[in-house]
Amino acid sequence: MTQSTPPRRSALPRLAARLRPQRSRLLLVVVLTIASVGTLVAGPWILGLATDVLLSGLIGRELPEIGGRDQAVADLRAQGHDRLADMLSTMNVTPTHGVDLDHLGRLLLLATAVFVLSAVFSWIQGFLMAGITQRTIHGLRRSVEEKMGRLPLRYFDRNPHGEILSRTTNDVDNINVALQEVLGQLPTAVLTVLGVLVVMFWISPLLAAVSLITVPLLMVALAVFGKRSKPHFTAQWEHTGHLTALAEETYSGHALMLAFGRRATVIESFGERNEKLRRASFYAQFFSGLILPAVLLIGNLNYVTIAVLGGYQVATGVVSLGSVQAFIQYSRRFTTPITQIAGQLGLIQSGLASAERVFEFLDAPEESTTTTTVTRTGKTAGRIELRNVSFRYEPGAPLIEDLTLDVAPGQKVAIVGPTGSGKTTLVNLLMRFYEIDDGQILLDGTDYRDLSRDEVRACFGMVLQETWLFGGTIRENIAYGRQDVSDEDVRAAARDAFVDDFVRTLPDGYDTVLDEDASSVSTGQKQLLTIARAFLADPDILILDEATSSVDTRTELMIQQAMTRLCAGRTSFVIAHRLSTVRDADTIVVIDAGRVTEQGSHVELLARRSFYHHLYNSQFAATS
Repeated sequence: MTQSTPPRRSALPRLAARLRPQRSRLLLVVVLTIASVGTLVAGPWILGLATDVLLSGLIGRELPEIGGRDQAVADLRAQGHDRLADMLSTMNVTPTHGVDLDHLGRLLLLATAVFVLSAVFSWIQGFLMAGITQRTIHGLRRSVEEKMGRLPLRYFDRNPHGEILSRTTNDVDNINVALQEVLGQLPTAVLTVLGVLVVMFWISPLLAAVSLITVPLLMVALAVFGKRSKPHFTAQWEHTGHLTALAEETYSGHALMLAFGRRATVIESFGERNEKLRRASFYAQFFSGLILPAVLLIGNLNYVTIAVLGGYQVATGVVSLGSVQAFIQYSRRFTTPITQIAGQLGLIQSGLASAERVFEFLDAPEESTTTTTVTRTGKTAGRIELRNVSFRYEPGAPLIEDLTLDVAPGQKVAIVGPTGSGKTTLVNLLMRFYEIDDGQILLDGTDYRDLSRDEVRACFGMVLQETWLFGGTIRENIAYGRQDVSDEDVRAAARDAFVDDFVRTLPDGYDTVLDEDASSVSTGQKQLLTIARAFLADPDILILDEATSSVDTRTELMIQQAMTRLCAGRTSFVIAHRLSTVRDADTIVVIDAGRVTEQGSHVELLARRSFYHHLYNSQFAATS
């Protein structure tokens, strides 16, 4: 049954949900952030007090002792210097006394301690936040990997491999960068803005109100440019996936591309996709890049306004010079976090675009859950029955219709037929990579649908035409299906598959490391290694899908002898175009257009002089 794709949900709350298991650490981070911001906010205030102490000492040293500060203020007013009198009235001045160095020293020492504590708190917060981010991304990668195992084969058939790789690697890495940068600075930035704003209102409500005027302007700039950049970031990562898919296809099919003279076409296609990526990236970076200059301009205008109004208030005695000095520092600290957030907005938009792509992958329809009603125990006998099986990849396009087949335990069944007749599809159904639309498939009399997929697949071993070896040693590749085997077991399987001789000629023998493409061994040797893997796995039921198509005639004869031993006593399905591999089969099943048209032994089918007879003669008449 085809499942509909769920609607795309917002990535932000889903990312927040991913952080929920780290809430205890996040709470500690918030506490440390408050402590860091609190000490950081206290610093300018202490420096302002130090400035007042210094200025008061310098002015007090010039005042006569008689009459004190009040008399000096009165004299200045009498002389018409009202602003100087107002400024002097706000100072704690002691006539004839200079700078109180002890008090000044204590204030400076306190300021130093406050800034050091702020740095320590900030360092611990960054350390914890890095751990939170990496644990979250670790969980996200684990979810992606687990999702890969739950997706049906249909998903991988319909989506380019490069696009899937881009979502599971590039996009996850981009989320990691975004979380690391944003979570590391966003809490500090928000609390700094709030803390600084409180102190600014305490120092001068007027100056604080003026500073607040810039906030709506900043928000407008963030909203306008952020809205324009987000769709371009989404397009950027979509085009990155398309470009990665093309690069992966070009790399894997490089030889064919050159052989068929498609190099210019591929370069042109790459150029088109690369140009789309360049254009999307340019506009994404351009609009997000406009945010920071706009915020800096607004912040500088605010700074100039504060400096002018602050100077006027000092001159009129409303606030002290130290308070204005502190306020100017606070005004900078007020706009700096907003500037940081503005600078990170592009990164946030990019991270959210990647998150949407990753969550879209995680929301892809999975294989339907199997309700297991039977638990198998013991060894599988190997009886396979297909009763009126029908299947189609796409609705309205039947591929297999009313296919019936009964395979006895230990029987070797060869399946032949023209290209597109449904041979490989039958393998996919036997392995339960796809679910049938109608009919039944039974294993030892038990309906597939009453068994879990793992139980079904555990009974099978496969050797496919398209070899698959992973980056690792030859020993690890042979032992892929069974990790609890000895070196002698691996060598025995290699000898049975005629692999041992050529492996021993390698400098490191079974410890020879293969890269992901196994380019150090030939195509035929790759196939032999996969056959050795099947020998070692010792499955109850064996599927050989064009297993000898990549080896020479002499090696094919050797493999046939080995396969005869391997297939002895177990059910096996041999799918091949080369009829030399199926003449000794107990039963040959001819499939055409998804139906069994003939069934019997090699001799029986030749005697009927029908399709199989024609196919056999087309291959062997010239040499018989």
